Amino acid sequence: MTLAGRVGLEIELMAPRGSSRQALAEAIAAEQGGSVSRIFYPQSEHSQIVGTPVLENLTLGFEVRDAQHQAIAWCVDDLTLQADCDRTSPPQPSWYRIVGDDIRLMQIVSRLTDANLPLADVLQPVAKTLGLELQQGPKGMVKLADDLGPPIAIATSLPGERERPCELITPPLTYAQLPQLETYLQIARQLNFYAPVEGATHLHFDAAPLCSAPAIRNLVNLLWTHGPTLKRLVASNPQCQRLGLWPSELLTLVQAPDWSDLSWEQARERLKTIPLTKYCDFNLKNIVYAPRHKHTFEVRILPVYLTLPPLLDSIDLMADLVNRAIDPTPVLPDDPWSVGTDGFNALRQALPSSRFLRQL
Repeated sequence: MTLAGRVGLEIELMAPRGSSRQALAEAIAAEQGGSVSRIFYPQSEHSQIVGTPVLENLTLGFEVRDAQHQAIAWCVDDLTLQADCDRTSPPQPSWYRIVGDDIRLMQIVSRLTDANLPLADVLQPVAKTLGLELQQGPKGMVKLADDLGPPIAIATSLPGERERPCELITPPLTYAQLPQLETYLQIARQLNFYAPVEGATHLHFDAAPLCSAPAIRNLVNLLWTHGPTLKRLVASNPQCQRLGLWPSELLTLVQAPDWSDLSWEQARERLKTIPLTKYCDFNLKNIVYAPRHKHTFEVRILPVYLTLPPLLDSIDLMADLVNRAIDPTPVLPDDPWSVGTDGFNALRQALPSSRFLRQL
């Protein structure tokens, strides 16, 4: 298998009770002779507040650097991981989050303050910059507000056991660098980290090789037709949150007679007319909108892997799909194959050189 570009990984784990994602970060850093920094990590969640459909969070995460001061991993929260956590447990000292309803304001808050500050002081640098006074609330809550509307930001203690979820994130890796993941997974196993109820592994492939109209059509046709079979082959977790199919109009869009003749910019503009979301089986939104530091094609259907061999097998399979999409030979559209022998044989025909499929 030849990997087109690099691949970044997000492996969702759960710390045992009494531990936290900080413990994994510190253990990885110790093994590498490196260091750990406490950071803010942005997360979005659905809100039950009337008029505020989404709450933006800055949660506490940990960046791991090696002996050469290069970032090699991040251990952060993932708000989709809920079932393993006891919300009635008391919050842990020094653990908190910052919440708000405007993603741009929260980015500013993140830049102005320091995750190493205690809850009582963490919004003070922001208040000083804006010329505002902090307001104290119940249970140590601190509110930053003006006279014009809802609070700009609120710092508050965490719900019970929110220190336990741990999304282990890597930088983009070459194929030759992937074996180093076993070191991280071995440490996680030694610390009794485990696969959460809703857990998944996400792969982020470099989007650049896919930035053409023909490649996108091939990718859409492949995944629309073989998606159910792929989910069965990799044993996708049925409890995983925020998965699902693309809008049906995407398939129609890429079959337009002039699609293959479009420049990438023209194809992007058409794709922006479709309500794409990252919360689906295969995230194309990052390809189209190219967010800073995340211009990727994201595969979201994989289960949690605690050992390296099955993880490498799944990376091989998904890289085979990417490589087939990049191949200029058109992939013809077809209805999704039902899960079973016929679907498996159809996938094997679509990817005849796949080592993963040959060894099954």
